[in-house]
Amino acid sequence: MQPEFKIKPFKALSLSELYQVLQLRSEVFVVEQNCVYQDIDGKDEKALHVLGMSGGVLVAYARLFKPGDYFRQASIGRVIVHPAYRDKKWGHTLMITAIKAIAEHFGETHITISAQLYLKRFYESHGFVQTSDTYLEDDIPHIEMQRN
Repeated sequence: MQPEFKIKPFKALSLSELYQVLQLRSEVFVVEQNCVYQDIDGKDEKALHVLGMSGGVLVAYARLFKPGDYFRQASIGRVIVHPAYRDKKWGHTLMITAIKAIAEHFGETHITISAQLYLKRFYESHGFVQTSDTYLEDDIPHIEMQRN
């Protein structure tokens, strides 16, 4: 069964939802990827938050930005699937939901992302193309990708 997706601005997140978001992001982006960086970056308040819930557990998450808040174009970031649920391929459902939400909430189809290099094929499967050379972000190889 697919997760139930909710799309909320920062102020509409419950304390429990916010806690689960920060816990999952820390678990994966800091601990699993062994990357010490400032995840709480002051941008969450501008973002729309896509929460994929299953049985009361946050299993998938992304944050969305309107044009100009992160990149010149709309953007998707902090794309994540809980490690215990990755075998379900919910990352694809999450991206489809995020792309639709950008169109519905921002009226945009042009999207820019900063993608971890190892996920290039995943993002290409959702219509993104590489638009930069590889660069390091927090010591992890990334590429800029765009979807038009």
